Amino acid sequence: MEATPDTSGYMVAGYIIAFLVMGLYVLNLYLRHRSLSRDLEALETVITESKPKPALKRPAKAKRLNKK
Repeated sequence: MEATPDTSGYMVAGYIIAFLVMGLYVLNLYLRHRSLSRDLEALETVITESKPKPALKRPAKAKRLNKK
């Protein structure tokens, strides 16, 4: 009867690789989110700067009631 080979080293290596891949994926998501947030801020700035500014209006003069 043969003994079962010790494969715990492969298990540990597999977990390390899995966590590294997941960590890189989360880092990628974070960097994409940061980039998209910056792009959104830039677009909002461009949109607000390109809107025409409203002209200043003078207050309307009050109408006088002519009572006779």
